[in-house]
Amino acid sequence: MPAARGEDAERDEGMHFVLFTHSLVSDWNHGNAHFQRGILRELLARGHSCQAWEPADGWSRSSLLAEQGRGPVERFEEEFPALRVGLYSRMPDLEPLLEGADVVLVHEWTDPELVAALGRKRRMGGRFTLLFHDTHHRGVSAADEIATMALEGYDAVLAFGEVLTEVYRRRGWGRRVFTWHEAADLRLFHPLPEERRQEDLVWIGNWGDGERSAELREYLIEPAAALGLSGSIHGVRYPQKALQALEATRLRYRGWLPNIEVPQQFARHRVTLHVPRRPYVTQLPGIPTIRVFEALACGIPLICAPWEDAEGLFRPGDDYLVAQDGEAMKRQLRRLLSEPALAESLARSGLETIRSRHSCAHRVEELLAILKVLHQQQEAAE
Repeated sequence: MPAARGEDAERDEGMHFVLFTHSLVSDWNHGNAHFQRGILRELLARGHSCQAWEPADGWSRSSLLAEQGRGPVERFEEEFPALRVGLYSRMPDLEPLLEGADVVLVHEWTDPELVAALGRKRRMGGRFTLLFHDTHHRGVSAADEIATMALEGYDAVLAFGEVLTEVYRRRGWGRRVFTWHEAADLRLFHPLPEERRQEDLVWIGNWGDGERSAELREYLIEPAAALGLSGSIHGVRYPQKALQALEATRLRYRGWLPNIEVPQQFARHRVTLHVPRRPYVTQLPGIPTIRVFEALACGIPLICAPWEDAEGLFRPGDDYLVAQDGEAMKRQLRRLLSEPALAESLARSGLETIRSRHSCAHRVEELLAILKVLHQQQEAAE
């Protein structure tokens, strides 16, 4: 395999990164856009150039346009003017999309045919480093789908948790696999002390496909109802039964929330929750969602439903509280809302952990280190 341009240039500034993503513009039921935006912004700040490509008919973008019209797309362009995003139709001509590419990052929600075509392009002499990025639980919940991905031409896989990395290695998916966690974009996510905390609880998350329906009732709806908490619920794909259950609380369902408005919502509430989807508890322990990083970066006290921090990313009990069941969640909520010193300590500790370990700046450093390893391995093989 010929040396990749990204491998030749990984120590130089001015590399050109190309991202194939489900969507960078739309974060409607698409949390991966959060991290990708932050990574590209950090790369740009370091003197690199970036181009993102997304399908014109992707379900997140299509759903956003159908529900909200073009307003959010125009706002994305205003808020992120430096992020270049192009649209493609099914199986585009790759030559113009890859022009000048040093590093090509392909997210796992990309169409499998396009994933394979990019791999063939690399194997046929493409002068770029080709990386497959997995930030989902399909590696265990829909393993057959991932197993059919043609990753032979990829230089490496980036998996967003060590347990998923081991799944890829054990099943022989990809030639090299590295762990690359998500993180918070600190340019966007930070405390807003000028905002007044007006209500008790905010939950920002999508209902999903039933992976945590029972958990949301046990850890969110029932404790909020029992304690009479005020607050807000943001997200999409809430079934009628869930909306009816929320009517028994003082929490108001407010629908989709643009990610750029999340810091303000965190700042206006006293506490938030992390209720992981079932696969991240039972099959991929140790992988938090992006919301954990973003909440802690905003300095809001956080309570988590049970999940195992297997990699020691955080300091449970210091950065956030844990509630083992619904009754414990009631107790923890009552504690945080009645003990300002505890709430302040948690917020301060969580923010410290994010700033010291889990920003997009940290992840770009890790990405550049991975590129250096790939370069060195390529040199040794020649």
